[in-house]
Amino acid sequence: MGSQSEFSPQTLAVLVALAEQPSAWQHGYALAQLTGLKSGTLYPILIRLADRGLVEACWQEDPVPGRPRRHLYRLTASGLASAATAVAALAEAERSAARVRLGASPRRGRRGFLEP
Repeated sequence: MGSQSEFSPQTLAVLVALAEQPSAWQHGYALAQLTGLKSGTLYPILIRLADRGLVEACWQEDPVPGRPRRHLYRLTASGLASAATAVAALAEAERSAARVRLGASPRRGRRGFLEP
């Protein structure tokens, strides 16, 4: 578990947002603001991450008067490790892609065709 390829870009964005303050409980609205994801995308991701044991969820203890209680979310230890691994894999993939882009460009012959 934890390789970058097993997470969608949206899921990775949620993991990164939660990893910014791994021990802090965050509610969905704040995560939506951080990630730019809409609720129809965000909440299914949070549910899947919770089902995999990467995120824990609980009800808000003291809701704001006049507002319903909110679900709060934070990474588990396993979730934090998976997020770190996924982010590291993504960074390595980006470095590899940059090396390829910076590498030698193909040679063109007199007529403009690529040479072997």
